[in-house]
Amino acid sequence: MISTPLLPIAVFILTLALLGWGYFRSRKFGKLGLLSWLQFVALMSPWLVYFGLFVSGVFINFTTLLFLLLSSTIAYVAISNQLRKAAAEERSTIEQKLKQDLDATASDRPNSPDNSTNKPPVNSPIAVAMSQGKTQLKMFKALPAEDMKLIQGIFGIETYYVTETIPYQEGAIFKGNLRGEPDVVHDRLTKSLRDRLSDKYNLFLVEGQDRKPVVIVLPSRVSNVDNNTIPQRVLIAVLIVANGYTALNLGALVAGIPVVQEPQQYLVGLPFAIGLGAILAVRELAMRLMAKKYKVNMSLPFLLPSSQLGSFGAFSRISSPLPHRLSLFDIAIAPALASGLLSLIMLLIGLRLSAIGMGSIDIPSQIFQASVLAGTLAKLFFGDALHTSFISIHPLVVLGWLGSAITALNLMPAGQLDGGRIVQSIYGRRTASWTTVLTLIFLVIATVINPLALYWGGIVLILLRDLERPMLNELSELDGDREALGVVALFWMVITLLPLTSGVAERLGIGSGGGLLP
Repeated sequence: MISTPLLPIAVFILTLALLGWGYFRSRKFGKLGLLSWLQFVALMSPWLVYFGLFVSGVFINFTTLLFLLLSSTIAYVAISNQLRKAAAEERSTIEQKLKQDLDATASDRPNSPDNSTNKPPVNSPIAVAMSQGKTQLKMFKALPAEDMKLIQGIFGIETYYVTETIPYQEGAIFKGNLRGEPDVVHDRLTKSLRDRLSDKYNLFLVEGQDRKPVVIVLPSRVSNVDNNTIPQRVLIAVLIVANGYTALNLGALVAGIPVVQEPQQYLVGLPFAIGLGAILAVRELAMRLMAKKYKVNMSLPFLLPSSQLGSFGAFSRISSPLPHRLSLFDIAIAPALASGLLSLIMLLIGLRLSAIGMGSIDIPSQIFQASVLAGTLAKLFFGDALHTSFISIHPLVVLGWLGSAITALNLMPAGQLDGGRIVQSIYGRRTASWTTVLTLIFLVIATVINPLALYWGGIVLILLRDLERPMLNELSELDGDREALGVVALFWMVITLLPLTSGVAERLGIGSGGGLLP
């Protein structure tokens, strides 16, 4: 059996390897690459310090960890500002060089009125673009030639200078040089496209494989996905019934009925099931209100039943193009904030009621070692009472703790989970892909401690590992406040799911002995 300290050691070594690999990879991208690497260092440094000290046998307290995370957030925002400035300077340099090339091309033209002599030089960028424009129209079988000409007409030297056009699905990819801020350019191009072709096409401004801006134009019907088919509706109904069963069964267990033998016994767990349903409903309502704000269509919710937690929550597919990264962040953070705050309020009220003698459920005090958040809060309310082997808690403690766990699991930085969407909106698609892989690896390692991790990892791997589809404007970055909020949300996920070590638990006086209960 692998001991618990192996997990921090594995995380520490993996983080060091990732930092080293990122440095060597970022050097070839110059100043922008190194600044991006420093962002990652700022984000990971608190955990590197924490796990490094842990491996060395030094345990830092909760206040010190909060200070490290606050310093990391400030450093990350400062580096982000420098990165934006460097990107703007590089974009300005490219624009000036392009303008010089165009001026040189124009000055090389003879002033003869003859059309043949007014043609640009054969090897000039304009001549290459013109020749491509004439020959590539024949390559677009799914895109009408009239539409293609109108689409090509929206580009210009003042917005996006096209150098190459490539057929893609039922539309086209336009490679070139971005001239101006991404949000301004995207708005101008989108408006021009709608003026010419109404809502027939959607225009995406994304990052290409070479990390340069790329414009993709696709028919609107291709960009939208139907996630509410009849088979899916049947599956949703089945999942609702299954989720209701697991919630009622867990509620009965909390109420002191370990095995339900008669149907009416499920009524005992009804208040607990209603409370859990309220947490899930608040999550879903917050997300859909935010999606409505940005005019984003979403599928019906797919509930995920769980015998251990009552429910893993629910996931909803985004079925229409997201306008920008800001919308993805807001749609992801809204359910996390709503359910996280509600669960925290339930947990605090439950701990207070338990502390004044209104507890009705006897549990081993060592259970509070299963979470840094729950253990720290329990110490604040119970004090020395946690030295005893058993302690009485109010049912709201269980409900608030489970709600916090559901929120935290959905905040894991993987795929289409709330956390995966947050990472994709802040750090981009490449980073989100890596965090998805690392999260799945972490869940496999965590299976040694808690088999629940394997079940959740399987759900993520099968249903939610893919990132969100490209947004209409994927280049405009978030503001510093949202970046800081995203980091805080990921931190909240960690302290909720990370267990206390036996040494830290002993210092806090949680439980009569070290180690976690099986």
